[in-house]
Formats: sequence, C-alpha cells, structure tokens
Amino acid sequence: MSDTILTANNIVLDTKLSSKEEAIRFVGGILYEQGYVESGYIDEMLKREEITSTYMGNFVAIPHGTDAAKKSVKETGLSIVTVPDGVDFGDGNTVKLLIGIAGKGNEHLEILSKIAIVCSEEENIDNILQAGTPDEVISIFNEVN
Repeated sequence: MSDTILTANNIVLDTKLSSKEEAIRFVGGILYEQGYVESGYIDEMLKREEITSTYMGNFVAIPHGTDAAKKSVKETGLSIVTVPDGVDFGDGNTVKLLIGIAGKGNEHLEILSKIAIVCSEEENIDNILQAGTPDEVISIFNEVN
C-alpha cells in the first residue's frame, strides 16, 4: 500500500464514539483534514450508509462515499479508527474497527481487496485493536501482498 494512502496521521487508536453517525463523521473528518477529500464527501459517506450498511462483520465497518461522491475525492486515502468499547451500527452490529475509504477512479477496488484480506483474519483485527501505535497498524496492512 502506498505510503501516502495510509499514514500515521490517518490513524486514531483507542477512541470512544457514541453513534454510527458520529463514527462516520469522525473517519470522514480525518480524510478531510488530511486533504484526501472535500468536506462534502462526509455527507456522501452518511448517504452511503443510508443506502446500505458498510458493516462488514468481525466488528469492522468501512464507511465510504456514494458513487456521486467521486468528484469530492482529491486523492486516494484511508483513515483507520479503533473503538475498543465498540459503537452500535444498528441491527445488533457492533463496530470496533472503522476504515474510512476515499478512492480516486477505481483505486478503491484494490484497497477494498487488501482490506478484505486483512480483515478476513480475526487475528489481524485483534492485533489492530490492540496496537499501541499507528505504525503497528500500518505494518499489519503492509504485510498483506
């Protein structure tokens, strides 16, 4: 994964979030603050969630914008947030690992593939949730080819 897609500045460990909307705004806010997206992208992330949940199982959600949001993406990037106490994503689903995605063109497909590989292993999710530094999280994603 490119060094500019996931940096230590894009990772927030051990935070508390009280709702799905707050969680999506938080991961989207990181993408915005780091210059990957325009501010309107966050609203498109919330719209995507209304269309279909971005909850993937294994305590993971991958909030991202709608197709219409593509124009709001400046460059491809990820944000990762761990919420050890979990946040309710509805339908009885608890999320402890949030991965916000902003993909330019079709770059998000490769990123989604890598995320799916990493998150298919419960051990990887546990390691991310227990990581003490953003660099530990980055190394877990970099181990996957």
